[in-house]
Amino acid sequence: MAKNPDPETKRSSKRMTAAERREQLIATARTLFADRGVDGTTVEEIAARASVSKPVVYEHFGGKEGLYAVVVDREVRTLLDMMRGALTSGGPRELLQQAAFALLTYVETSSDGFRILVRDAPVGGSPNGSYVSIIGDVASRVEDILVGEFKRRGYESKLAPMYAQMLVGMVSTTGQWWLHARKPSKDVVTAHLVNLAWNGLSNLEVKPVLTPPHDED
Repeated sequence: MAKNPDPETKRSSKRMTAAERREQLIATARTLFADRGVDGTTVEEIAARASVSKPVVYEHFGGKEGLYAVVVDREVRTLLDMMRGALTSGGPRELLQQAAFALLTYVETSSDGFRILVRDAPVGGSPNGSYVSIIGDVASRVEDILVGEFKRRGYESKLAPMYAQMLVGMVSTTGQWWLHARKPSKDVVTAHLVNLAWNGLSNLEVKPVLTPPHDED
């Protein structure tokens, strides 16, 4: 007569691997951090939501701050890759459009991640590896384009860094607003944002549309 499997053996066969448990904790914490912020989330809540004991969280991440740092790092890399990949060749207007569209796409596809990045200051108070650093990276690329454009038009090129911050700041703030509004559509928001930045209030187009990409000669 065959013996029934030992209950403990049966449970062990269903246990997650260390890597699987780590990913589960990251996903669980990501949702809680997005809803409540890092200060409003406790290790007890993370453990309870993941159906594990508190020591398991400490074993994998050393505590809430370590887990938060991993979550933020992943979101930073995801957004930075999207932004860098979007900023291809083109003039200032195309560059602005690419940056705006990429940021809104991230907001659309990773709302929890965006909430985490804009809600809480980075661990240790350093701007490195944060939403601030991503926006700074984009502004640097915009600045490079604006320097050449300013020289071509006879403007003071030393003002390019300031204008780059203005343009990218406009995109960033609009992204935070659209996180909650979600209307109008991503395409419409991007077109109007570029319309304001490019034409100014005195020359706004009545019905702006996205500019199709073109191949450089």
